[in-house]
Amino acid sequence: MQSVRATLEDALAGKPVTHPAYVVYDLFYRRWDLDWDMLFEKGLGRINHANLLEYEFPHLEIQEKRKEKDGHVYRDVTWITDKGELHEWYIDFWRQEFFVKSPADYEILTRAFSDVKVTATDKHYDASEAELGDRGITFGQLGDIPAKSRCPFQRVQVDFAGLEHFLMDAMTEQPELMALLEVLTELKRAEFKEAIKTRARIIKLWENLSLEAIGPNLFRKYMLPFYGQVFDILEGTGKKIVTHYDGKLKFISDDIAALPIDGIDSLTPPPEGDMTIAAARKAWPDKFFWINPTLSWFHLPMDELKHTIRTMVEEAGPTRFCLEISEDCPPNWAATIPAVLEVLDDLKD
Repeated sequence: MQSVRATLEDALAGKPVTHPAYVVYDLFYRRWDLDWDMLFEKGLGRINHANLLEYEFPHLEIQEKRKEKDGHVYRDVTWITDKGELHEWYIDFWRQEFFVKSPADYEILTRAFSDVKVTATDKHYDASEAELGDRGITFGQLGDIPAKSRCPFQRVQVDFAGLEHFLMDAMTEQPELMALLEVLTELKRAEFKEAIKTRARIIKLWENLSLEAIGPNLFRKYMLPFYGQVFDILEGTGKKIVTHYDGKLKFISDDIAALPIDGIDSLTPPPEGDMTIAAARKAWPDKFFWINPTLSWFHLPMDELKHTIRTMVEEAGPTRFCLEISEDCPPNWAATIPAVLEVLDDLKD
């Protein structure tokens, strides 16, 4: 039987997909307590994410305190600069407080991201590929904390300010926010100029786009120009961009079609998304679909789940797609994940 890596490589190259791969993010199989050995034995593949860059932040110190209580991990994080301090805290992986509480906090973030030195590295990517072997492939990403692999607009919205606060400031073009976005854009340009030196072939942007909140106009005003700069840097390098778009995309489907994005990661059908896989394939005939089957399907009777997966595969094909676990682990995973793998295995006959 062909390995998961070979299956993905064939699909990425545009060969007919006769036995679709089903893969899971590393952040799940390294943290969630499922019987991963059993699932991998049944054919589930893996997607790793490797940082391609190393950073020096001359104006930033990060302090973090942790404690465990009632089965949860509490993390208290402080960013310290000579312009002031910012604070956030988490329960497990869930943020309970954002850094930005006032426009002055954007100025502190601007200082934190000023004069940053970025250097390419293959050590994390090479280690990931060696560990994976034939079981999957590795996405490159532009750093982790305090840098993160998102466009500047999404970086501030998702990680620093929160949706409501950020949208008010973006729509009124708060000067402190505009200054921060300018600094982050220059940093991202530097990151991409370094990332193209690495061996990674696919670079992922974790956009986590909430289009129903930001709307098409802000997407076109802030994100499209950034993408234009990125693709100018990537032109002729052979590097591909995958964007993590896990939400509603219908109203920007034409914009996405015009972008030289190679793949849509975590593409999710309704009800979480607003485009069926058939509609997405019609809109983006040449893009690779990293499809996240909606979690509501995994509550269906088993026969109905299998039928739904078969139908989705027919809509996605005949080329350039796979299935993935990218938002959360399916309920009743011990039965449902093997059932999906069984459907995919039967398709090759």
